[in-house]
Amino acid sequence: MTGTPTATGAKTGAILAIILASYFMILLDNSIIFTGLPSIQAAMDLSATSLAWVQDAYTLVFGGLLLLGARAGDLLGRRRVFVAGLATFAVASLLIGLAPTGEWLIGARALQGVGAAVVAPTSLSLLTSSFAPGRERTRAVAWYGATAGIGASLGLVIGGALTHWISWRAGFFLNVPIGLAMIVLAPRFLPQAQRTAGRFDVVGAITATLGMGAIVFGIISSADAGWGSPVTLVAFGAGLALLALLVVNERRVAHPIMPLRLFVSRERTGAYAARMLYMGAMIGFFFFTTQFLQGVLGYNPLQAGIAFFPMTVVNFAVALAIPKLTARLGNAALLVAGVAVTLAGMIWLARVDAGSLYLTGVALPMVLLGIGQGLAFAPLTSAGIAGVPASDAGAASGLVNTAHQLGSSLGLGILAAVAAASVPSAGSGREALAGHVSAALTAGSLMLALCLAVALALIAPAELAARHRPSAVEAPIPARR
Repeated sequence: MTGTPTATGAKTGAILAIILASYFMILLDNSIIFTGLPSIQAAMDLSATSLAWVQDAYTLVFGGLLLLGARAGDLLGRRRVFVAGLATFAVASLLIGLAPTGEWLIGARALQGVGAAVVAPTSLSLLTSSFAPGRERTRAVAWYGATAGIGASLGLVIGGALTHWISWRAGFFLNVPIGLAMIVLAPRFLPQAQRTAGRFDVVGAITATLGMGAIVFGIISSADAGWGSPVTLVAFGAGLALLALLVVNERRVAHPIMPLRLFVSRERTGAYAARMLYMGAMIGFFFFTTQFLQGVLGYNPLQAGIAFFPMTVVNFAVALAIPKLTARLGNAALLVAGVAVTLAGMIWLARVDAGSLYLTGVALPMVLLGIGQGLAFAPLTSAGIAGVPASDAGAASGLVNTAHQLGSSLGLGILAAVAAASVPSAGSGREALAGHVSAALTAGSLMLALCLAVALALIAPAELAARHRPSAVEAPIPARR
């Protein structure tokens, strides 16, 4: 990206810390809920459907508003919008922690999704506008990608510990001081980038928000009603129609909320598709492995959270080496290697059954998953914003996060349907659950195989072509278009 002011000196460390802490808070909350769901259901006396909406209300709003949140940052000022998103998220977290009823809890989770839809894309666009192209931005994006992977797995550990030792509410109260600290520090350290000139694309905002929301709602509905139910089909039909109107609108407006020129790059288009497939498989891994640990191996929430340590520790260690590995091997090689290793780990984990041991059936596959995720996330993020001009920074960041969120929602919906449709061999409840988990993770392996094919077909050739251009030797990270 060009034409954007960058930070210099020691201030860059503070900028990176604020952005990563805020993004980590969002990701942490997206997974911290998993280990606390049984306790929430018992405390609130929620039905299975109502319990699903504790997570789905957040997912629906988060996924639906991402493009709108990204565009708001471009037009109104990223730092200002970032702080407003943090405030919304912190207030919603406090309301969740204080929730006296299930309805209150679900409503507050929806409000939390509003804050997340602003903070997630704005944090990435702030990062890319604050660090100069080359080694600085490579390092910053590597940490951002590492945060995406570590936040998901560490959320299960923290969520399990807080639920077991204190209460399920503690995880949400934890967001309040973090959010307040970032709100105080952000105006002091984050640069106030120049606003993008132009009008707000009202039609684009409405069709993008409602279209994304309808698709996510259809995915959520399919878990209970089935993929062929009228509610699911109507939601998908409405979502696709609205997204088609969005494309038509974006072709003719001067200042689109989702510039179609972003999809001209094979690398960026491949990055969005690969991220959706990768996140679809990984959210299934977290969701179903947690069930296996508690329902088959008999772990309590704390033990289940700690059981993810092999992945978390390895993921963190690999992330530390990403900047050096990127300079030596390039993004495409790391991405292909990361997805391939993740695929190997998922295939191994998919073999679990009621007699599996934690060490050989879960922990060792998690090591491969941790290595793969540590290698893959930063290159996926870099490819999604590669060669984007400053005026499109927010839109590109919004698409990266939209692919992340929609991939998670769609993947979980598909894998849940696969698990429900599987017919395990006769046996105890533990054996049946293990069979469902194995079927879901096998389907996740297929998603990762498709992700690997996309990386090889679209992302890797684009980087190789960029490396052979004369300009590619002038900077550590070539500007790919």
